[in-house]
Amino acid sequence: MAFEGKYNIKSPAVKRLMREACELKEPTEEYWAHPLDDNLFEWHFTVQGPPATDFEGGVYHGRILLPTEYPMKPPNIILLTPNGRFETNKKICLSISGHHPETWQPSWSIRTALLALIAFMPTPGNGTIGSLDYTPEERQMLARKSQSWECSSCGRIIEQLSTVSKPPTQEESTLISQIALKGEEQSIEKKETEEIVSTAEEESREVTCDEIETPESIRQRVTISRPASSSTTANEVQPQRATMSSSEGYRNLVIWILVVAIAFLVYRRLYLI
Repeated sequence: MAFEGKYNIKSPAVKRLMREACELKEPTEEYWAHPLDDNLFEWHFTVQGPPATDFEGGVYHGRILLPTEYPMKPPNIILLTPNGRFETNKKICLSISGHHPETWQPSWSIRTALLALIAFMPTPGNGTIGSLDYTPEERQMLARKSQSWECSSCGRIIEQLSTVSKPPTQEESTLISQIALKGEEQSIEKKETEEIVSTAEEESREVTCDEIETPESIRQRVTISRPASSSTTANEVQPQRATMSSSEGYRNLVIWILVVAIAFLVYRRLYLI
């Protein structure tokens, strides 16, 4: 690599990436990563599928896009090999990726991101951005097919890994488990928040105009017909009429109070909220 003439080697990002490129120069059994010859801020990587999972035996290739503010800002990770866990050619939503800059720590590195990616593969997608929930059979089939996958820039990806094993240290394992847990918690919290909002909207739904009874329907429902008996005398009919008139006046008053109240609620619903 001869990036000295192309980049400002005094830049913190350039110094950091050149140091990481030297540290990751030798491939391992778990991963391989290298910057492109003409772009220090774009890396290609290959990771081995985690053993004892649906991805065992799989070899997965992808891109890492690093911001010029790295390591103060996180990278974006894109997988190119079909795998059944992450969408291809789409930025993955992880707590160590550009989707969550608030959780990124400058002490993390490309190696940390690769190890965390391997650890994330067997975890549930839970609907996060770029996640897939293929069946175990489909993932195992894709793992077998991945062994013959080739990158137009890097060639056959299975040849990039070596037989040298360099598993995570105890400190890295603890850190990665915390990263994975945080990522899953964020997904669960987001899902619970959406459910709470949906329930609140349903419970706060008020009566619509279609559900409001009209004054005419109210009159038809409450009006009571009380025909006079044929044997009623003229003296008896007169007090009955007076009583009925008083009752009807009371009913009408109640009806109009209800109509005004309903109209006020409709006006408030449509214009004041």
